[in-house]
Amino acid sequence: MKIFSGSSNRQLTDSIVDYIGIPLGKCTVKAFPDGETFVKIDENVRGADVFVVQSTSPPSNHNLMELFIMMDALKRASASRITAVLPFYGYARQDRKDQPRVPITAKLVANLLVAAGASRVLTMDLHAQQIQGFFDIPVDHLYAAPVMFQYLKTKNLDNLVVVSPDAGGIKMAHAYSQVLKADLAIVAKRRKSATEVESMSVIGDIEDKNVLLVDDLTETAGTLTSAASLLKKKGARAVRACVSHALLNDLGVERLRKSDIDELITTDTVLRPDFEGLNVTTLTVANLLGEAIKRINNNASVNSLFEYSGRTD
Repeated sequence: MKIFSGSSNRQLTDSIVDYIGIPLGKCTVKAFPDGETFVKIDENVRGADVFVVQSTSPPSNHNLMELFIMMDALKRASASRITAVLPFYGYARQDRKDQPRVPITAKLVANLLVAAGASRVLTMDLHAQQIQGFFDIPVDHLYAAPVMFQYLKTKNLDNLVVVSPDAGGIKMAHAYSQVLKADLAIVAKRRKSATEVESMSVIGDIEDKNVLLVDDLTETAGTLTSAASLLKKKGARAVRACVSHALLNDLGVERLRKSDIDELITTDTVLRPDFEGLNVTTLTVANLLGEAIKRINNNASVNSLFEYSGRTD
């Protein structure tokens, strides 16, 4: 087994190889003066089971292209199997035709991954689970929930209610509520644009409760902050947000600073700077990804990583 890292999140890859106990694969990744990416694999990979770790976080197109080029180099160097490890799978929100003459870019990215040489994909908390069906190769879909659960249980939150910030996140919120033995509520919202949402109403009892908002990703934080504002107006005692992928652009950071969210709990699937004035708790998923990589290499069960009291959802 050999593990190589793209440039999107080297820190996470270093933690993964530390957990597994093997050295990081040696490769050269640099840019030509015109911006083109150059890759050279600096060690023998003939017949090896290779894993390439690369989140497709901003700059998304650059990181995707770098991943394709790395896999092509490994394929031409006669690696026996190449697994694309995408802690964050970009373009996942473009998973359907919801208006005329638009692409299904999540499917296009799946096709490009296979064309570049991927034999298998390992990813975490897809925005839409049906994206797994876009591939004709095996997809191992991990969840950050086990890491989140361990942290939340140390908080000993009483009167906890798990809230989905929109209808699409009900299944995730329900899974959290079952494991944490908490109530469930939903915020009904209407999206104005790609960066603006308007929260409408709350379905469920949240008065004088500790509220946990759960979502798979946030960038502009419009959904989270509008939901938190509405929940506080409806009598919530405290509002925490649990988000797997916090990409957070400048607009999102500014909104969170002014928001009613007391703590943002997220993971290190994407690399981002520390933000002043934000109470952000970043949990590592390196051990989870590392264990999954070990099991894939050993042809062992990955699904058993998510068994909680007989549940695997």
